[in-house]
Amino acid sequence: MNHQSTFVYHIAALFTVIVWGVTMVSTKILLREGLSPEEIMIIRFVMAYLFLWILYPRSHKNKSWRDELIFIGTGITSSSLYFFLENTALVYTSATNVSLICALIPLMTAIFTCLAFRQSPLTKKFRTGSVISVTGAFLVILNGNFSFTFNPLGDALAFLAIVSWSVYGVLVKCLKGHYHSLFVTRKIFLYGILTILPYFIFVPFDVPVETLTRPVVLGNLCFLGLIASSLCYFMWTLSLRNLGVVKTNHYIYFSPLVTILTAHFVLSEQITLYVICGTLFILGGLWIATGRVVVKLK
Repeated sequence: MNHQSTFVYHIAALFTVIVWGVTMVSTKILLREGLSPEEIMIIRFVMAYLFLWILYPRSHKNKSWRDELIFIGTGITSSSLYFFLENTALVYTSATNVSLICALIPLMTAIFTCLAFRQSPLTKKFRTGSVISVTGAFLVILNGNFSFTFNPLGDALAFLAIVSWSVYGVLVKCLKGHYHSLFVTRKIFLYGILTILPYFIFVPFDVPVETLTRPVVLGNLCFLGLIASSLCYFMWTLSLRNLGVVKTNHYIYFSPLVTILTAHFVLSEQITLYVICGTLFILGGLWIATGRVVVKLK
């Protein structure tokens, strides 16, 4: 793969993480409008699935039952299970704790990748860059408030959420490029939808039509469903399959930074010196770690 095409996938990964950072604020707005996390999730998934059908109205015959099981696994680990664990964790522990734990996704992904593909250990440069980026992410998330409490149940659920996302990255790589990335993304949402539907047997979907047609609600749902889900999951899948799981997931360190910046402009939340310092740490660590990443999954 030449440097020009590699650069495109780096931009795709960075764009995706920027959008995903904005989704935190978008979701918060929808929660204020009366929607539940599960309702937001099923609506965005259905919108994404239908939009992907419009973009790529073709199906592929599965190469094997193994591939179908991988598709099911990606749908569960990246959609229904991940969001269920993360949202439930927020009930029992603080958003700060969840954010701090989720900042460990790149490191967890690196460990899973080494175990799954029996790759050589990560280089000193990658380990150093990861530590610097994690430090930056912690500075951004804590934002000067270094007093937080430990909650065993909530923090454990958040940890399981990052395990789920890390498994998703490995599973996507196992598909070996036999299928079009739009088809892969569509299958991910299909199984995400099918595995979250049982929840609504016990808690019925009850969102008034008047709520859904309000401009602020409809606009944020379209953003979450069409851009943050269908487009960004597609771009993330492309990056995972072309850059590798470890290198792509390192961009997740940008997510808390984007969330805080968006919250500043949309919700008038303050930006502090800790955010600025954290940004420099994230950028520096990313540059060091992705300059030469040893886990080569091409």
